[in-house]
Amino acid sequence: MATTINRPVMRTSVDKAARKAPVDYVWAVARISIGWIFLWAFLDKTFGWGFATPAAKAWINGGSPTTGFLKGTGEHALGGFFSTLAGQPWVDWLFMAGLLGVGLALVLGAGTRIAAGAGSAMLLLMWAAELPLATNPFMDEHLIYAIVLIGLALAGAGSTLGLGGVPLVRRTPWLR
Repeated sequence: MATTINRPVMRTSVDKAARKAPVDYVWAVARISIGWIFLWAFLDKTFGWGFATPAAKAWINGGSPTTGFLKGTGEHALGGFFSTLAGQPWVDWLFMAGLLGVGLALVLGAGTRIAAGAGSAMLLLMWAAELPLATNPFMDEHLIYAIVLIGLALAGAGSTLGLGGVPLVRRTPWLR
């Protein structure tokens, strides 16, 4: 007589990847939202759509996307250093490339780890340029955004509502 052994069903990684928890969607919306903040800053500074940058000061019209912020840091603790960077073409190009790259990566959900690192570095530099802060001894939105970016990378937030679930991105660690 044959004996039947009942074994518990093992869930595979495919099963787990197919199911999304509500928190995955919260991280995805946070990723897309912060990505849009970076992408919008790039677009407004490039074309001067009049939200934070008037058309006359747009990058395509010869304006410098870094001058306004960095020149205003002169009275801050590290202002001497940051104000010397204001308006330099290489700083403008790096800043704008960072805004575009971080924004696109986060909105698309591919390259979120690199975007989290680059975006956090940009935000920490902007935070340092404003020291000492006017409204808090050390905490402001730059640090909060940097913390959220790190959380996005650790949570693998690109795989929900993004390209992070595409096989090429899943197989290529630097694209995650």
